[in-house]
Amino acid sequence: MPQLSAIVITKNEAANIGACLDGLAFCDERIVVDCGSTDQTVEIARGKGARVVTHEWRGFGPQKNYALSLAGGTWVLSVDADERVSPELAAAIKAAIAGGGADAFEFPRLSSFCGRPMRHSGWYPDYVLRLFRRGKASFDDVIVHERVICNGVVKRLRPSLIHHTMPKLEDALSRLDRYSTAKAQMLVAAGRKVWFLTGVGHGLVSFLRAYVWRAGFLDGAEGFLLAVFAAETSYYPYMKAWLATRQRKR
Repeated sequence: MPQLSAIVITKNEAANIGACLDGLAFCDERIVVDCGSTDQTVEIARGKGARVVTHEWRGFGPQKNYALSLAGGTWVLSVDADERVSPELAAAIKAAIAGGGADAFEFPRLSSFCGRPMRHSGWYPDYVLRLFRRGKASFDDVIVHERVICNGVVKRLRPSLIHHTMPKLEDALSRLDRYSTAKAQMLVAAGRKVWFLTGVGHGLVSFLRAYVWRAGFLDGAEGFLLAVFAAETSYYPYMKAWLATRQRKR
């Protein structure tokens, strides 16, 4: 039985999956669950020696739980395609699972926005739980912004997970549209009452939180862009949900 399994979900991640899997070379098995890539993602992953399985997309939580079901290791490491495990973090992970003392481990994540590492704006240290003993944790069953639910002791590692998210502004705008639609669907499905000013209020508070209260201004021009992105990320789901519910009533 392998000791450590790495799981990655993908769709059209040809630009990322190779470097991602290279950083996971220390794992005993690497599993990639793809949901219909039209680029070279699958070929690159197989070329790196990963096991690739195709599975219909049903949301981030369900997709990662399916990937988890394929893992055979005692421990599971979940990484996104645009994330990188540094040699320092890899060494810390190996030491952690060898030493025991916990059922799961979380570590800080250092994310970049438009090419700049963001050390303020509420983006760092951004602890994420990604390493856990199989059978002790799973992902919650949500469409977007899933998280790991652990039934056990959780400890922290010091090295950061590197996150190359949204290298260009176009990537941010594309993600904004996709994620806001998914969140709006969740709001409507949950029967949440949404008014026009709900989105306005959430957007304004999100901007102030990122740029002022969490010192996003210290991240330079990218900090301002990120604050605007945060505001839109809060604003558009409510606007889309408001429009959808209003159209239903007509």
